[in-house]
Amino acid sequence: MDTQIKEWQERAEQFKPLNLKTVEGPLGELDAHLTLRSYIVGYNQTDADTTVWTTLRANRVAHAYIKQSLMINLARWFKFIEETNPEITTTLPERPAKDEKKTRDEGGNYDIGLQDAGDGVVTRFPPEPSGYLHIGHAKAALLNDYFAHTKYKGTLILRFDDTNPLKEKQEFQDSIIEDLALMGIKADKKTHTSDYFQGLYEYCIRMIKEGNAYADDTLKEDMAKEREKFQPSKRREASVEENLAHFEEMKAGTEEGVRWSIRAKIDYASTNGAMRDPVIYRCKPEPHHRTGTTWKIYPTYDFCCPIVDSIEGVTHALRTTEYNDRDAQYQWFLETLKLRYVYNWNFARMNFIRTLLSKRKLTKLVEMGKVWDWSDPRMPTVRGIRRRGMTIPALQEFILKQGPSKNIVNLDWSTFWATNKKYIDPVAARYTAVVTAHKCPVTIIGARAAPYTEDKDKHAKNKDIGTKKVVYSANVIVDQEDAQSFEQDEEITLMNWGNAIVRKISYSLNPLDVVKSAVGSAPKVVSALELELHLQGDVKKTKKKITWLSTDQDLVPVELVDFDYLITKDKLEPEDQLEDFLTRETEFRTSALADCNVAELKEDDIIQFDRKGFFRVDKPFLHGQPAVLFQIPTSAKARPDLVGVAGVKAT
Repeated sequence: MDTQIKEWQERAEQFKPLNLKTVEGPLGELDAHLTLRSYIVGYNQTDADTTVWTTLRANRVAHAYIKQSLMINLARWFKFIEETNPEITTTLPERPAKDEKKTRDEGGNYDIGLQDAGDGVVTRFPPEPSGYLHIGHAKAALLNDYFAHTKYKGTLILRFDDTNPLKEKQEFQDSIIEDLALMGIKADKKTHTSDYFQGLYEYCIRMIKEGNAYADDTLKEDMAKEREKFQPSKRREASVEENLAHFEEMKAGTEEGVRWSIRAKIDYASTNGAMRDPVIYRCKPEPHHRTGTTWKIYPTYDFCCPIVDSIEGVTHALRTTEYNDRDAQYQWFLETLKLRYVYNWNFARMNFIRTLLSKRKLTKLVEMGKVWDWSDPRMPTVRGIRRRGMTIPALQEFILKQGPSKNIVNLDWSTFWATNKKYIDPVAARYTAVVTAHKCPVTIIGARAAPYTEDKDKHAKNKDIGTKKVVYSANVIVDQEDAQSFEQDEEITLMNWGNAIVRKISYSLNPLDVVKSAVGSAPKVVSALELELHLQGDVKKTKKKITWLSTDQDLVPVELVDFDYLITKDKLEPEDQLEDFLTRETEFRTSALADCNVAELKEDDIIQFDRKGFFRVDKPFLHGQPAVLFQIPTSAKARPDLVGVAGVKAT
């Protein structure tokens, strides 16, 4: 540890220059280092924190930058050290923060302690293998992983809650393991609730014999009404012998057995609905994907969760706040069965505007054909958002930024995708594409007689990415939208070439185009342009910098796909019918031509088409078939419009 402290004391010298460009890089490294850390070195404040903090506080440039909270981990740490160590504050004048409340509220703080963590921490992530992980599951998984592996160096159990044979599939289980791995989560132990079916059955027998559970054949609707009215079931006082006999019928999966369930005998008159004699066992004769036809009865989540948690050594059961009312029930099972104590610790689930996270509703969208499948880029599944272009480091950062708050809020996707942009912008290679619809041919006056090629950096600020071929010739094409914006004799800039002057603008004589422009429903279509090179012109003085493509190259056909939200309402209420709020058109496809370098792209490559945005390659160019690229959102707009996309076809 002493070596690490000394290293950071020496690195503090990097924070002294009064030049933002000079210190921004080291500040970024410190911000990344402080992800999930309360202190620079170890678990307590050291001289590393003191030296770095005082150096940053003494630098008015660095201090002002930190106060803007642009680097959330750094801002959090800086404020924490300041508030807990008033004695180290320097005598330099305080520069007021731009927004004190924003600085306080933005981002999450995981510097909290779990109860009695000194003896070791064991957490568990218990997904049901009946669907794909979505963004809400991702928060639960990362939070359990953080407390088990980062904060306390404990143990994380991945337990598949496979107690519903009607919905579960091996396919879903495999996908969950894969998605967790992609998020950088590796469980120390993998188990299944089905591993404990025999033991859970025996615990239920014990509860019946001790008078803490009973068999009930009350219809589901009637049971709900009784619970609402705080009324006991007519079967509540049945004898132990009767209850055991019905349980055996259930275990055999007989016609009589399927009518019955087993309920815990807690308190039918409790003000807490979770305590009003919950069902703990049901009869389901269908085969189980792991145990086959061995069992015809299956425990409910509420029953098996506390029992298996205790058996497996879980110390802290982290659950969303929707389980608040069930905490008392959880503890009742542990006390009644005299099992080892487990702490409950709840956190808010992560909701997004205009987004469904209900597995039932997401399944309905798939079954209705409103999306392609669970990996559709419009879906909030881990696979869906990855296919849309979200990077795993950005996903991790965004979720951990939310912190373990217990306040439920509807988040905006713009912040989510803005986090992603920080990761892709520095490394995404730049290419050029021109929309096929009404693409405008241009004659370049002053260009060389023969086409020629030059090597250019794929990224102006990152030469490590490599170079691309840029073809120059007298024959190029530009987007119709750009062509329509030009004025006679206007000087514009051809990106990666230089300035040119608009010498001639020709308009379409197509009768349909003429009529549309005459009635004002569409601007006049430019059919051809002549631009005269003016390479000595100052590119800084032109208002229009446009992309272009030489036609003297093997242009690559591409299909650019953008998406809209699946629903039209920020938050669906319980009484809302899903079908009434489905967005009519959510998929938008645009045909375009891209430069010859795009032919080399592979699936999952993330690139930027200049002036059109960032894209992920879903299908590369192969056998003459167009490459398919999905647009990656980067702003608050749900569906960022493609620059120059004329004639977008909605499907």
